[in-house]
Amino acid sequence: MITLITGGARSGKSRFAQEMAATAAAASGKRVLFVATAEAGDEEMRQRIEAHRKQRPDCWRTLEVSSNVGSAIRREISDAQLVIIDCVTLLVSNVLGGFLSADGVHVDVPSAEAAVTREIDGLLDCLKNTPADFLVVTNEVGLGIVPDNEVGRAYRDLLGTANQRLATAADSVYLLVSGLPLRLKP
Repeated sequence: MITLITGGARSGKSRFAQEMAATAAAASGKRVLFVATAEAGDEEMRQRIEAHRKQRPDCWRTLEVSSNVGSAIRREISDAQLVIIDCVTLLVSNVLGGFLSADGVHVDVPSAEAAVTREIDGLLDCLKNTPADFLVVTNEVGLGIVPDNEVGRAYRDLLGTANQRLATAADSVYLLVSGLPLRLKP
């Protein structure tokens, strides 16, 4: 079972995914693997990561990985039967970052697109061929204004395409708005 959970920033996506996982684990005894894609690039992000760590139950295992997520899950899944991936938003950002110009103003879009496609291909292969249930968290970034710079537009487009592919593969999709889940699929 693949569940995609999307929404805007601070819409309650991660909390909703964690509540779903906690409920499933309590009801069935499923062991949980939490896959965190964030990188601590500065002190503020390090503090956010630490706060997120404290919110998770101690019995959940955590895998921190910034790219090649599908293969990392396969290596580390062990006895986990439920996997939370939080989040694709940062995963795409991590991959895109490898294709920025030295000044961070320009991006090699064709190369970044190929790399993100490979990343999502690997993740989808893992989701479809690993004997576990998956809760995949991502941001919906296509509802706002068109970014005023090349990198922002490339990021929005790459994440939007990744989200579409994940939603197509998912058995269920939820959109979180102001902490409220709206079921989009089925």
